[in-house]
Amino acid sequence: MTEIFSSVIAEGGVLSAERVVEHPAWPILKDAVETFRPWQSKDGSIDFDAEGAPTRETAAATVARVIEAVEALAPLLPHDADYHRAAIADLRRWTEEGFGVPDFLDSLLAFQPARTRANGLQHLVVFPMYTQNGNPDRNLEAVVLRMVWPDWLAELERARYDNPLYCGLAFEDFTSGYDTNSAVLFPETIAVREAPERFTWGGIFCDREAARFRRVSEAAVRALGLELPDDIRDMLADQRRCQEAFALWDMVHDRTHSHGDLPFDPFMIKQRQPFWMYGLEELRCDLTAFKEAVRLEGEGVAQGRDVQYAVIFDRMFRFPVTGARVRNYDGLGGQLLFAYLHQHDVVRWTDNTLHIDWSRASQVTNQLCGEIEKLYRDGIDRPKLVHWFKAYELVSTYLAPHPGSVWAKGPEALDLTQPPRKLVDDVLPDEFPLSMFYEALAKKLRDVVASTKGITAGSDVPAAA
Repeated sequence: MTEIFSSVIAEGGVLSAERVVEHPAWPILKDAVETFRPWQSKDGSIDFDAEGAPTRETAAATVARVIEAVEALAPLLPHDADYHRAAIADLRRWTEEGFGVPDFLDSLLAFQPARTRANGLQHLVVFPMYTQNGNPDRNLEAVVLRMVWPDWLAELERARYDNPLYCGLAFEDFTSGYDTNSAVLFPETIAVREAPERFTWGGIFCDREAARFRRVSEAAVRALGLELPDDIRDMLADQRRCQEAFALWDMVHDRTHSHGDLPFDPFMIKQRQPFWMYGLEELRCDLTAFKEAVRLEGEGVAQGRDVQYAVIFDRMFRFPVTGARVRNYDGLGGQLLFAYLHQHDVVRWTDNTLHIDWSRASQVTNQLCGEIEKLYRDGIDRPKLVHWFKAYELVSTYLAPHPGSVWAKGPEALDLTQPPRKLVDDVLPDEFPLSMFYEALAKKLRDVVASTKGITAGSDVPAAA
């Protein structure tokens, strides 16, 4: 399959462009959305009695500018014609109904990017939405993106890793909600009157993940004095190579949530559990992707080796030092991976220099994957609370709990007359604090991690020292 790029030839004086962001209507659309966003409440509505609120006429005129810009850009994207018509209809209805809580269910149902996964295919998305790990409010957003779907990835999905809803994405441009740490486009974030019966797509911006990975990894390598093999150094210097590695990693990770021995709802959406359970689930999915990457490397798929580097570096260097320490389950998973490799002598911290035994890294990382898989398999036969304690036992074998932890004292320290969900209240916000190694690393990487907010493939990433 060749790369597909939308292209419209100017006819009859109609302005056109190959890239949506180069069309004169895009900056108009972006400006109108940015003008509109500050007027919205948390739920996406406008309180016209609030201080600083616009008049209804001003709000309507601003949305009219959005509609006109979408109409001008839509011919560049004929594959999204149904969606753009529905989005315009939703915008008009929202205006006519006085800008209450937005409902874009009709346009959400019309947007079907997973039906045509073609490498380089552009999409223009306009929705009121929150952005995961970004803006918690349902503001109007506009995003131009491209599909990341190279032939080799499409063949792996077709033949081995069936995931028909997954979309690898790359940013072209975006409004403020994505000038954040958000790297996903998920339908459940969009304002609708009711959730659809089922979601039909999910997008992950592998370009942002790759750029963030490269910047933080480069900084960690310098701070830790880590000597890199040539193939890792070459990978960190290549945005496209990292981007495609993340596309493969994400595709396998995403499908793993519903594969394997699952003693509970794989996404845990409707469950209240201790945060280490979420950390183990995310780590299980990442290590499953790692295990598959080892297998793919053995079969001659070059991207398999890159996924292994990406999982180890991103999990060990970025995850533990990113975000607040309150129930930071991704950080917990990264700490666990590092501690496991360290205690099995794959990672050594000597004379303030980090050393990694790459000849054993794959084997021992897969060994941790096996321990987590056994926990899951055995969990099918356990009561929920016993399973939680067994998971705690696995984590605390390698990570020291907080000295004030009640859970660390064992079942006899808890009021077991309460239902399990109530015992979650006894979990400390930072049940497994950072080790001295990570406390020191966090200070060195804090500014670098902060600098990755809003990063894209076009952002400057320093070369390896």
